[in-house]
Amino acid sequence: MKFLDQAKIYIQSGAGGAGCVSFRREKFIEFGGPDGGDGGRGGNVVAECVDGLNTLIDYRYQQHFKAKTGGHGMGAQRTGANGSDMVLKVPVGTQVFDEDNETLLADLTHVGQRVVLAKGGNGGFGNLHFKSSTNRAPRHANPGQPAEERTIWLRLKLIADAGLVGLPNAGKSTFLAAVSAAKPKIADYPFTTLHPQLGVVSVDGREFVIADIPGLIEGAHEGAGLGDRFLGHVERCRVLLHLVDGTCEHAGKAYKTVREELDAYGHGLVDKPEVVVLNKADALAPEQLKEQVARLKRAAKKKPLVMSGVSHQGVPEALRALRAVIDEARQAAEPAEPATEWRP
Repeated sequence: MKFLDQAKIYIQSGAGGAGCVSFRREKFIEFGGPDGGDGGRGGNVVAECVDGLNTLIDYRYQQHFKAKTGGHGMGAQRTGANGSDMVLKVPVGTQVFDEDNETLLADLTHVGQRVVLAKGGNGGFGNLHFKSSTNRAPRHANPGQPAEERTIWLRLKLIADAGLVGLPNAGKSTFLAAVSAAKPKIADYPFTTLHPQLGVVSVDGREFVIADIPGLIEGAHEGAGLGDRFLGHVERCRVLLHLVDGTCEHAGKAYKTVREELDAYGHGLVDKPEVVVLNKADALAPEQLKEQVARLKRAAKKKPLVMSGVSHQGVPEALRALRAVIDEARQAAEPAEPATEWRP
């Protein structure tokens, strides 16, 4: 299935049904009076967060979604049928934006969450509503309210506990394949990863989710390479795992390049907790490894972990460091239990 994380669609709710002008006509009833029924309500356009979806590919082949119109009122005080809703099923983590692609309308973060994006029109009153002591035979009824229509953007931001960032060929996909059942494409050329990948990691009996995004290069915030489009998928992460290629020319400069791009992107990514790891340690001589660790330590202002995704050297330590930050963030996010009042 092709990964699609953004879609532009047109939605339209259902118009309300028109009220009915009708009079009671029965044998032996000389003055039956008005009995026109009301129109039915038009259907809403609703976005619903469901389980089992991880892409917006369904909205690649259909871009117009319209709810049903309400039924018209009928005689004998019969109300028209309500129009059925149009339900847009979206994966967890979907954001809904207005046509300007900046105004946030809804953020769907858990399964079962629903939000009305376009409200259906109310049905019109039949002539039964307009009878009075001075107007015993009203010959007019209300039309139904018109439908709402708008163009919206759907944008998917994957929900993961940890996010992998780094330059192209830093070993992010190799690491993800080594610690989870995910099978990302791995090759020896830059930008092998073209779409975000998710993997479930288990360490010491605890599980968490890691998101791998395509690599960043200098100028990504201006569109260089694949740009920073996919950084939205790590906005919701509790911690970033910053992988630095130990075989690069200067580990400190590589680290600073990615950090500058995170800062230029904004949205609080540069302020997230970070675990810095020097990768591909198995390909370095002891002197080179010591030098690269020192460079990275000066740039990151913290001691980096040393790891190799191929030989699994240092992988458990990196996972435990991630899990510690994730557990701390989860505890901070949980609401404190209210103090119970003492009673004799």
